[in-house]
Amino acid sequence: MARHTTLSWSLVALALAATASSAVLAQTTPAAAPAPAPAPDNVLTANVGLFSQYIFRGISQTAGQPAVQGGFDYAHSSGFYLGTWASNASWLEDFGVYNRSSLEWDFYGGFKSTFPGSEDWTYDVGLLYYYYPGRRNPGVINANTFEMYGAIGWKWLSAKASYNFQDYFGAQPTGQKTSGTWYFDFSAAYPVGESGVTLVGHYGILDVRNDGSGSSKVGYNDWKLGAAYTVPDGFVKGLEIGAYYTGNTAESGFYTDLTGYNTAKDTGVVYVKKTF
Repeated sequence: MARHTTLSWSLVALALAATASSAVLAQTTPAAAPAPAPAPDNVLTANVGLFSQYIFRGISQTAGQPAVQGGFDYAHSSGFYLGTWASNASWLEDFGVYNRSSLEWDFYGGFKSTFPGSEDWTYDVGLLYYYYPGRRNPGVINANTFEMYGAIGWKWLSAKASYNFQDYFGAQPTGQKTSGTWYFDFSAAYPVGESGVTLVGHYGILDVRNDGSGSSKVGYNDWKLGAAYTVPDGFVKGLEIGAYYTGNTAESGFYTDLTGYNTAKDTGVVYVKKTF
């Protein structure tokens, strides 16, 4: 009887020891990492920026004056996206085209994704409408412009072609329509390690259909070089500070406004921009 009792207590002790060992092992073995949360199907972002001037394809849209810009973007996980963007712009009044106009308002949408089997190669196709609300002078062509575009990107390099369906922002240098105009954009945005700094470069070619010549020539080539710094974290996360210098081969005659300001002259831009 005593031997049986001693054996029973021994079995209990072994069971308790095994339980204790399992508990210690459970406490010292790291738990499996939780599965990452799936990416949201719908993403809405906003941005706002202050620029020393508004430059579009190498040409000043504000005659060297500051610009406030901002917009909203919606993206679906499938690759489809929609967006709108606006900026103050003075060129229509400065050139005497409109007698009241101070806004450019853009609307765009498209599809962007990666090529099958490669995360480094991307493509992007879409439509873009430039809308200029205001009051036109008599006999002036509407400056609103409708384009389609297609782009291919590899890591930090991209090439984009835009095709215009209407007169190119109301221009008719030879009295003929300029619908069918092309703009080719070759760009680079090289990230410098983990510093948050990105070096940017761009070269563009504006090929205007039924273009003029000499002082009435609309087409040109343009370029840009600069850098941007994006704040990585903190309450200003998403804040971008940048600067660039831009120039072109445009004829000053066509791009000089009624005040004598050459909107095509080489110039520098500084800006601060916040994405939410």
